[in-house]
Amino acid sequence: MNLIKRQDPVFNSIIDDLFLNQDWSQIHSKAPAVNIIEVDDHFDIELAAPGKKKSDFKIELEEGVLTIASDTETKSTEKEGSFTRKEFGYSSFKRSFNIPDSVALDKITASYKEGILTLSLPKKEEALIQPKKMISIK
Repeated sequence: MNLIKRQDPVFNSIIDDLFLNQDWSQIHSKAPAVNIIEVDDHFDIELAAPGKKKSDFKIELEEGVLTIASDTETKSTEKEGSFTRKEFGYSSFKRSFNIPDSVALDKITASYKEGILTLSLPKKEEALIQPKKMISIK
């Protein structure tokens, strides 16, 4: 089961991508790159966000949609003689993912290390691939 819905290949134009398939806030912001990995017992979502702190992220799960957001503001002041220069910076992003029913929602974990935010989404026990069972003939 996929975390992201497939795009309809019939409507694969730039106009359709801009106006039909995209959240308007993601078009104007630089959303970080994401890797989605599926293994036998869980999914991993890896989001590249270097230079951030753990406290910069807001992760929410509501009605089967996982949302990762960040709003950061940087301020610096440099004094050179009688001249003062101030620089302000603001960055934000928001990424959302549809979570399949096979995920155990109460066991989702997140970690941030070396610029990569990793969310682990374990699958429910009944969604795991069951080993082959040999049935003997009586």
